[in-house]
Amino acid sequence: MSNTATTDLDVELERYRVELTGYCYRMLGSSFEAEDAVQDTMVRAWRSHDKFEGRSSLRSWLYRIATNVCLDMLNAGNKRARPMDLTEATPLAQAALSPRPDHTWLEPMPDSRVLPSTTDPAEAAVAKESVRLAFMAALQQLPPKQRSVLILREVLAWRASEVAELLGTSVASVNSALQRARATLAERAGSGADATVSDPLDEEQKKLLERYVAAFEGYDMAALTALLHEDAVMTMPPFDLWLVGTDDITGFMTTLGAGCAGSRLRAVEVNGLPGFAHYKPDEEKGGFTPWAIQVLEISEGRITGFHFFLDVQRWFPLFGLPPHLEAESDEVEQGA
Repeated sequence: MSNTATTDLDVELERYRVELTGYCYRMLGSSFEAEDAVQDTMVRAWRSHDKFEGRSSLRSWLYRIATNVCLDMLNAGNKRARPMDLTEATPLAQAALSPRPDHTWLEPMPDSRVLPSTTDPAEAAVAKESVRLAFMAALQQLPPKQRSVLILREVLAWRASEVAELLGTSVASVNSALQRARATLAERAGSGADATVSDPLDEEQKKLLERYVAAFEGYDMAALTALLHEDAVMTMPPFDLWLVGTDDITGFMTTLGAGCAGSRLRAVEVNGLPGFAHYKPDEEKGGFTPWAIQVLEISEGRITGFHFFLDVQRWFPLFGLPPHLEAESDEVEQGA
């Protein structure tokens, strides 16, 4: 292959990186495994491109490779989850911070890495909804092939015949898998917060987030309580603890979580939802040190869920965030 042809192929393959990462992320539930899967897909495509006969589009061929990579990775049987998928809610009086291994958890992902730019608002809305935490957690409960069928048909709008060709199966088999996958998702419909976030955020939602930043940074529990749904859920992977209700949440924040008083928040776009990079006061160096990526679920003008992903050594570089804020960096980046 000539240098020019190699460069052309690299450019052509790179065009599909974001959408393939979104596909692999929905399949695997892991930010880093998704990026590894796409890299593996690109390497396999590059090595075998001379055998690609053009009987399908390059895009379909790449999705076939990516699907095989993901199915191989899922053979281990691991299902990534949220804390509420694994245990009962913990009353504050019994709260204990018990970590589980990284591979247990559904991981957050920056929108920019999984949501390709599109001029179609309906297509953009479906893409965002399909990476939200509750939907992602439901996807992980599906057998791998059903998961693939549902994503290709419902999220990416492939025809049943295209999916059948990709998976090497019949249209009837694809339709049956889709029906079973839909039934499983319908059973789980009430098991997570229903995030109803406008795209872009409407004025009411923007004001809610501004009030949340002010309440959290001021560590004002009365103001925070006013913003939370009475059945709001708080999670903190890698800990399996999760809390329900304003009393337990604010009680935790003023006891075990008291070290977050005086924190600073910076807006991030994560999993199709509003989010913040959370920096807490750095007692040793001064300024603020990374503490969590927060992902907020909003419904009917209240916060129904907020999720703190604490493995900052992995998340902050993934989101391109600074490793430290100086004390004078008091200004918060607001907006969405």
